[in-house]
Amino acid sequence: MSFYQLGEKTLKVSMQLFALNRKNLLQKLRNQPDLPKSSIVLLEGGKSTTRYCSDHEDVFRQESYFHWCFGVTEPDFYGAIEVDTGNSILFAPLLPAEYAIWMGKIQPASYFKQKYEVDQVFFTNQISKILKQKNPSFLLTLYGLNTDSGNYSKEAHFEGIENFKINNKILHPNITECRVYKTDLELEVLRYTNKISSEAHKEVMKNIKPGLYEFQMESIFQDYCYRFGGMRHMSYTCICATGNNGSVLHYGHAGAPNDKRLNENDLCLFDMGGEYYCYASDITCTFPSNGKFSPRQKIIYEATLRANRAVLNAVKPGVTWYDMHLLADRVILEDLKAAGLLVGEVNEMLEHRISALFFPHGLGHMLGIDTHDVGGYPDNTQRPKPSGLKSLRTTRKLEKGMVLTIEPGVYFIDYLLDEAFKDPVKSKFLVKEEIEKYRGIGGVRIEDNIFITENGAELMTDVPRTVEEIEDYMQKNNIFLKQ
Repeated sequence: MSFYQLGEKTLKVSMQLFALNRKNLLQKLRNQPDLPKSSIVLLEGGKSTTRYCSDHEDVFRQESYFHWCFGVTEPDFYGAIEVDTGNSILFAPLLPAEYAIWMGKIQPASYFKQKYEVDQVFFTNQISKILKQKNPSFLLTLYGLNTDSGNYSKEAHFEGIENFKINNKILHPNITECRVYKTDLELEVLRYTNKISSEAHKEVMKNIKPGLYEFQMESIFQDYCYRFGGMRHMSYTCICATGNNGSVLHYGHAGAPNDKRLNENDLCLFDMGGEYYCYASDITCTFPSNGKFSPRQKIIYEATLRANRAVLNAVKPGVTWYDMHLLADRVILEDLKAAGLLVGEVNEMLEHRISALFFPHGLGHMLGIDTHDVGGYPDNTQRPKPSGLKSLRTTRKLEKGMVLTIEPGVYFIDYLLDEAFKDPVKSKFLVKEEIEKYRGIGGVRIEDNIFITENGAELMTDVPRTVEEIEDYMQKNNIFLKQ
């Protein structure tokens, strides 16, 4: 049996994971009444690219749909699956002899057949010939909208494809829906990514102190994930936001590259997740740089945690993600009102979307091979329009097998607050003199990864969460606080 493993202490991932994914896809396709007989699924893998006009090759990461079907780590492959028989085929790139000088041994087709446990392997210069011999009624190619990015998947193309009949309508909605429900083998990988990333977050908590820089916290996280978890890739750009930077939802980008120096008692919002064999994790921890919450930090942290745990306790098959977001909204509003930042009836606040002033993003998202995994909005599903709710990455009814993030937050974002204070309807709920005391505090986000079970959810993330747990963990484990 073949498997993927990066280092003897990292997780072994069997190629049976991808064989099962292909089996599930074929079962779903065969149930489609409009599926032509003798069809062949054709996918094009990711391409090796260089940086702009230079010859610098970035570290390759496989295209997600292709990975889900085949688990291939190398670039420039094609893959095919005969729907009627289940026969799986890979087409490896035909490399020039000089490749061996610079990149290493050129492997024969038999190597890839054994490595990926597929039925047949040919080279890419044979695609047209081999597919013609199989005489498919249609090639089923991948073309459809990613509802998170707004981009369309890249449809397979090769020289001679014009000689085949193409159907690019059937595959995308069916393979996307397959990816929504994780198999036991996929769950094993996602639990592993959570385990390593949780430990990496704790490693940051052990080594943080005022005076260091945000990017140094990022480097500690990345080092742990790679050194101990075999994670060459991060799931996304690390967000290491301290102080007021925590109010920037996607801080850490090229214009704000985790470059601030940590101050005493800064609230640190660290949203980071490692990726193993293309499977993601997405975890956010928020804690004070010196290990001790101030009274105001504690108020907004506990409001966020209570929202997180309310959702965690309520999720189960049959509830909608839309309703879970509203539950988080309600809890946050209740706690901010109790703390004196808001006045009025909570139901009225919900009606006027006051919660979106402090919690402007969606509650969470699907998680899998992509951080914002596919399937959030199946075809013909309408997105909600109200503030905050319009940012939801899914509104689906939850079902067993789904993996999602729960990530409520409370932020003090100058732009949103300034606009709200000028609004005669919204401003009547806001206690300006109290809210002003929280300006500059940044924000809190608490993000966990969950798997929907038969009657609830499995929490895969394992980090200190309560105020008491965080303060106790840092006091006992932070190398500077112990001195």
